[in-house]
Amino acid sequence: MSRLKSSLPEDLAAHVKKNVADWQSGHKMQRLWQRDAALWTGDDEGKWLGWLDITEYQIAHPVELRNLAKEVWSAGFKQAVLLGMGGSSLCPEVLRMTFGKIAGYPDLHVLDSTDPAQIKALDEKIDIGRALFIVSSKSGTTLEPNIFKQYFFERTRQAVGADKAGSHFMAITDPASKMQQVAEHDRFRHIFYGRPSIGGRYSALSNFGMAPAAVIGIDIKKFLDRTQEMVRACGPSVPLEENTGAMLGIILGTAAVNGRDKVTIITSRDIADLGAWLEQLLAESTGKIGKGIIPVDRERLAGPEVYGNDRVFAYVHTAHATDVAVEAKIAALEKAGHVVLRISMSDTYDLGAEFFRWEIATAVAGSIIGINAFNQPDVEASKVVTRNLTSEYEKTGSLPAEKPVLEDKGIQIFTDEKNAAALAKAGADKSLAGYLKAHLGRIHAADYFALLAYIQMNAAHEEKLQAIRHAVRDQKRVATCLGFGPRFLHSTGQAYKGGPNSGVFLQITCDDAVDLPVPQQKYTFGVVKAAQARGDFQVLAERGRRALRVHLKDVESGLNTLESAVQSAVE
Repeated sequence: MSRLKSSLPEDLAAHVKKNVADWQSGHKMQRLWQRDAALWTGDDEGKWLGWLDITEYQIAHPVELRNLAKEVWSAGFKQAVLLGMGGSSLCPEVLRMTFGKIAGYPDLHVLDSTDPAQIKALDEKIDIGRALFIVSSKSGTTLEPNIFKQYFFERTRQAVGADKAGSHFMAITDPASKMQQVAEHDRFRHIFYGRPSIGGRYSALSNFGMAPAAVIGIDIKKFLDRTQEMVRACGPSVPLEENTGAMLGIILGTAAVNGRDKVTIITSRDIADLGAWLEQLLAESTGKIGKGIIPVDRERLAGPEVYGNDRVFAYVHTAHATDVAVEAKIAALEKAGHVVLRISMSDTYDLGAEFFRWEIATAVAGSIIGINAFNQPDVEASKVVTRNLTSEYEKTGSLPAEKPVLEDKGIQIFTDEKNAAALAKAGADKSLAGYLKAHLGRIHAADYFALLAYIQMNAAHEEKLQAIRHAVRDQKRVATCLGFGPRFLHSTGQAYKGGPNSGVFLQITCDDAVDLPVPQQKYTFGVVKAAQARGDFQVLAERGRRALRVHLKDVESGLNTLESAVQSAVE
């Protein structure tokens, strides 16, 4: 099992040493395993630590998952489609991206977007009559998986008939949830239950991660046995300085409270999607009451001179997938005095162990930062606005009218009154480049820049957005984030709204070239996505965030125009 190696500057090392002593004298790892809420804020934290022993439980109860794998194999499903958001979708996505298609088992697709182009692309890619749909929702009340289910249940009913549609569906949900009722009513093939004492982002090793893993043919016993080694290594009786999860958490938490709060995730190519899972765990757990860690994923490595002293570099790789060029850049960062954490995994079957190590670390870091690591108080705020907007649409058939502050080169610019006044004061001229220059001019040292893109998530769009983020990173020398909406709302969105007010946000929305109906509703997927973007922006504005929205009439040409304008704005 891999150990953690750290390279810390002297000042941070001294703070870490002090916190290690505090955790030792206060028996804090023992208190964590005893589920002592006073380790955090003394609220309800003790009720959310069911993940501590879930691996042991899964190992002791293997039959259900083993039978699921056998059944899926014999049923001959060609594809599995997971319908979920955040903690229900990110672990299965990481597993699919890491293990690939396993012979004899279905190929897994994950849907976590209301973008109609993305849903249509998935619909066209799968053979409905040979697909198994996995509706994954802890509460059963989350908007997106519910409307995904409505859409694909209707598509399946059309393809195989009403009598057989339910046999193409299974649910993963908490006991007595609304989704359990739906699954029973529609005669789903299976219902797998989560544990109510495990929040979504800590649920990877519960059925929310392990049932999809079984469906796609991962060796669950091997996966969980490896994980259990890490559970033991993070246990309450392990000496603190040998406790890999505790030490990772103490370093992350200590770094964050001392201004190094941008955890930059670097992975080997074979585990490249691990960062997406870590983003949610770190951001949603710690980013609240003006504190927290801002995770940075998929940002290209550069020389030490590009980075400020607000960074922590976490380099996670498998033993056989080291990259000489990456290793050289990591070594240069260490030499320059940056915080570098190194974790070497034996192979991809160590992923479960990493899930647990980082869950322990996040809980420990949350204690040091001084927050409740298990709630998400700001996620609900934008959901409320979205619900109000979709309810309005159901009544009136339209969303409230909007007026842009500017339209230039096929792109509309929107913002709230406070941000508009600040941009005018900063000298924004009446052009796209002028507004972007004024907006990006509000980025200061130790800030971060985040692109929030409510467009189809695909390789071509990501390439354009990556070019934009790196133009800002390289010129402004700040951390940069990139999230596709609405999926990031269930991940990093909590930290953007509730964490440190150090973010400068550029939200991107678009006209939808195609739209899709939501069965049993007046609103469409395009309307839901628009309402989600508006809700997101409204809450960012209410929280005093520096935010600007650009709306693209045509996505492809609009991204090209935006990239050119950003390049000009930061020169």
